[in-house]
Amino acid sequence: MPLVEVIALIALGLCSGLLAGLFGVGGGAVIVPALMLLFPLFDLGGPWLAHLAVGTSLATIIGTGIASTLAHHGRGGVRWELVARLAPGIVLGAWIGAALAGVLPEVWLRRLFAVFLAVMGLRMVLRARAPAGDRPLPGWRGMLGAGGGIGGLSALVGIGGGTLTVPFLGAHGVEMRQAVGTSAACGLPIALAGMIGFVVVGWGREGLPVGSTGFVYWPAVLAILLASIPSAPLGARLAHTLPVATLKRFFGILLLLLATRLALGA
Repeated sequence: MPLVEVIALIALGLCSGLLAGLFGVGGGAVIVPALMLLFPLFDLGGPWLAHLAVGTSLATIIGTGIASTLAHHGRGGVRWELVARLAPGIVLGAWIGAALAGVLPEVWLRRLFAVFLAVMGLRMVLRARAPAGDRPLPGWRGMLGAGGGIGGLSALVGIGGGTLTVPFLGAHGVEMRQAVGTSAACGLPIALAGMIGFVVVGWGREGLPVGSTGFVYWPAVLAILLASIPSAPLGARLAHTLPVATLKRFFGILLLLLATRLALGA
């Protein structure tokens, strides 16, 4: 890769790690739109721009997800029994999401992500914290369905699922720190199954850049991980000293602006 491309991707990794640690959102919410804007500058992506951005984002989440899960597990913040109950549906849903992405035209996948980004931005602007609830967790069918929905949408738009898993667990009485830690652990099967799905559905497509396997561009994965893994803990520490609720609203406005640009055609 040219040096300027490496620097840009490392800077993206730094920003995504900081924001993920600061706001508790998956790096994919930052990485996917940034790659959709960066790849054309380096003549990458072509007719598969959105697919390549989503698949690459899922691959990076594997690395950051492992680091995040280990940190939460060390503090007793992962409910592994809930991870086990959600994981089968998550894996199945992620494969379905990747398969659906494989048949969607690039413009529709990009606009779908723009809609998701807009919803996420509005939630951050209007509500800094997810409301807690005390409803009991559903049985195995309900958990399978919930996992399938979380995995499907997350893989389709290239995120770790925290924006879906945390509110679901919180609404069913899981303490917030455990909801965040459990969500981080759930991000691993989402990212792994989704990445495999995007490799498979992108295999042999014409117009993909050198260094990619299916819809995963490995040079970008490595450059982003180089910065995002060490910067995420720094963001988490800053969350205890900065006015996160106010910053989250500004970040929500940024997501709305990005959603608008992507919807109109970046």
